[in-house]
Amino acid sequence: MTLTRLRNIGIAAHIDAGKTTLTERILFYTGVNRKTGEVHDGQATMDFMKQEQERGITIASAAITCFWNNSQVNIIDTPGHVDFTVEVERSLRVIDGMIAVFCAVGGVEPQSETVWNQADRYKVPRIAFVNKMDRTGAEFSEVLIQLNKYLDANAVQLQIPMGAEENFIGVIDIIERKAYNFENGELGEIPIPDEYLQQTEETRKILIEKVAEFDDNIMELYFANDDIEKDILKNAVRNAAIKLLITPVLCGAAYKNKGIQLLLNAVIDYLPSPIDVGATVGFDIDEPEKTRSRIPSVTDPFAALAFKIINDPFVGQQTFIRIYSGELTSGMQILNSTKGKPERAGRILKIKAKEREEVEKAGPGDIVALIGMKLTKTGDTLCDMKYPLHLESIHVPPPVIELKVTPQKHKDLDKLGEALRKLTNEDPSFSVHVDEESNETIIAGMGELHLEIIIDRLKEEFKVEVEVGEPAVAFRETIVNEVEISYKYAKQSGGKGQFAQILLRIEHNEGKGYEFSDKIKGGAIPVEFIQSVDKGIQKTLERGVIAGYPVVDVKVVLLDGSFHAVDSSDFAFQTCASICFKNGFVKAKPILLEPVMKIEINTPDEYIGEVVGNLNRKRGKIESMRRYRKGAQKINGFVPLMEMFGYATHLRNISSGRANYSMEFYKYMPTLASIQETILKKIAEKNQGKQERFQ
Repeated sequence: MTLTRLRNIGIAAHIDAGKTTLTERILFYTGVNRKTGEVHDGQATMDFMKQEQERGITIASAAITCFWNNSQVNIIDTPGHVDFTVEVERSLRVIDGMIAVFCAVGGVEPQSETVWNQADRYKVPRIAFVNKMDRTGAEFSEVLIQLNKYLDANAVQLQIPMGAEENFIGVIDIIERKAYNFENGELGEIPIPDEYLQQTEETRKILIEKVAEFDDNIMELYFANDDIEKDILKNAVRNAAIKLLITPVLCGAAYKNKGIQLLLNAVIDYLPSPIDVGATVGFDIDEPEKTRSRIPSVTDPFAALAFKIINDPFVGQQTFIRIYSGELTSGMQILNSTKGKPERAGRILKIKAKEREEVEKAGPGDIVALIGMKLTKTGDTLCDMKYPLHLESIHVPPPVIELKVTPQKHKDLDKLGEALRKLTNEDPSFSVHVDEESNETIIAGMGELHLEIIIDRLKEEFKVEVEVGEPAVAFRETIVNEVEISYKYAKQSGGKGQFAQILLRIEHNEGKGYEFSDKIKGGAIPVEFIQSVDKGIQKTLERGVIAGYPVVDVKVVLLDGSFHAVDSSDFAFQTCASICFKNGFVKAKPILLEPVMKIEINTPDEYIGEVVGNLNRKRGKIESMRRYRKGAQKINGFVPLMEMFGYATHLRNISSGRANYSMEFYKYMPTLASIQETILKKIAEKNQGKQERFQ
């Protein structure tokens, strides 16, 4: 199959827009499934994790291959829940086009905007599918307005729905000037009903005017009053969609099998092939400022991105990759340029959710799973040994919520460690660390649901029962002031002594993380000990200074120092740097930073006062309020995460279950002095208790 007939697409949407149901229908009509699986029955093909089936939500993006109109379509299903935003990120990084699904009743909902912005970041062309046209309250025209108003989508209507709600019977294709109905799930062509003839021509004219802005040929034909042939118009729409100038919009009702075949046609007609996307750009390994491009051809050197890892009980670790150029054969030696180490590609598998087909080779545009990869993690670049490069990695936000976990049986301690190692391999937004003082295992993730799923998987997949502590916020430490501080570390006991002396300047480095530089002149400290100073500080950053939370946004400059020819060592300079940094940090007005979340709440008008008042009491700041739909408002704002535990239940109670919300990490911000004082006091009491127990 030629590359022009290949489509790598993602399906993304707000939770409950019907995304997984739509995917199931696509798999049914493309012949992958003999019958359709339902989300509410827990039988969806793409939802093969037990937690997905129980909750009716998609957690892990699964890849699957199907065929339509002599074309191959690789579909990556993505989660709609904001706690799994990294799954959406990594899918968008490797797909060429996207179906954005919207509910005809709900319209543009909070998570729709998040996914849309993520797709903008990766410049992914998309078509919109307005689903659930058969539902009470469905309004196609209102969704079109919202697409332009809230997403700046430049939406163009390619279909007119015939009827709505229970009277939704079919659609009119305005390019083809054909009407279709969906009797018993079969696509049937019917004459355009008389009452829609005028609307069809008017809507077609609007489409032509919109496309003419980007296509001189269409512009000339339009001014010449020529009737524009469907193929010419279709090609112009395709070109504009691929360049992200417009968003073609279709509609249907996936659950009732309406509109799926026409949507599949649109995927082939309007979304790009790897050839349309063109060369992927990477960076030279030795000179990162230089770019290196790879075109989607078997003659170019091999380059691929690992975008997902799944631990499978039958075949072990599966590393999903998207190949951008060159050819990969089974057993081939390749370079993991991110790690700087070689890997051997064992077996190559094409995936249909739980089922696998082994292939001998894979080429540009293919999405496959590799068995036998030892070092590769999500976001790593795999490439030809002779032609190394780095591809742009995957954006991973920091984890913001922590939980303590302890195995119920002491003998399960090693089993827990192994399970958590596998889970961190799979999910870069999930992290694990051990509290050095208490020896407790602490897991961290993107939200309460994220960690709830992890705990579930420990129990179900890895057969480890754990006791779970209360969720806690993952704070960070930083400083406000700048200080200069010196320290001399000198120890003499029996044999060889220890000596190091340094002068540091520590300053606030907002938004830039940790930076280290040195201004050492005349060999006052040898080069290898300068590295020891940096290493000693970095170890201290991880453990924190005032409250045991990681230190962020500090710049440290090594100004001066001295060493002893015999007594100085790597250990001495690491220890000296650690103590010196801690002393300086405490003098530089240390503060705690807390994760602040971006929140969006949809609420009926009658509960607006209660919802806003409640948000204010939670230290929330309201950024905007706007009419969401008739009788409902959309509130946007920012709120500290520590105030939001259990908010889902609370919001349900104050709105009689009628309001909903979406929340995602925004950034770390300084916490209030009074709250910082309380946190530090609690930590001091806890440490005091530990000391007393130890004595």
